[in-house]
Amino acid sequence: MVYRFVDPFNALYDFQRALDSTRFSDWFGRSTAGAGTSPAINVFSKGDDCVIVAELPGVNKNDIDVSVKGNHVRISGKREISYGDGDGDGVSIHRRERTSGGFDRTLTVPIHVDADGVKAEFQDGVLAVFLPRAEADKPRSVNIR
Repeated sequence: MVYRFVDPFNALYDFQRALDSTRFSDWFGRSTAGAGTSPAINVFSKGDDCVIVAELPGVNKNDIDVSVKGNHVRISGKREISYGDGDGDGVSIHRRERTSGGFDRTLTVPIHVDADGVKAEFQDGVLAVFLPRAEADKPRSVNIR
């Protein structure tokens, strides 16, 4: 009979690492929410407006969906990777780091967006979404009498 002892210090160390990764991540902060093979995203201001740039290498333009409501932007779609034409060409995978499948990211931007004026461009695997600020959200000058 073989006895196996679990080192309690390794269990505590693993637990501490899990707590630290949750505590130091922006999970509970004002970050993005996502599922699937999430693309890397940058959001920045340009004047009154915002711009989102997402890296989507290997994604077909027709497989991307962008929707806007208020100050929330959702980017979703799917990435498909083909390793052959399926005619029994004997393809076998030895290493797989490129992921395929669906992705879904929801971002909160610091402005209310004019949904009718949103423009999106996709070139060389990079998606740029231009978000104009809604007129009602722009600051107004007040005349003092």
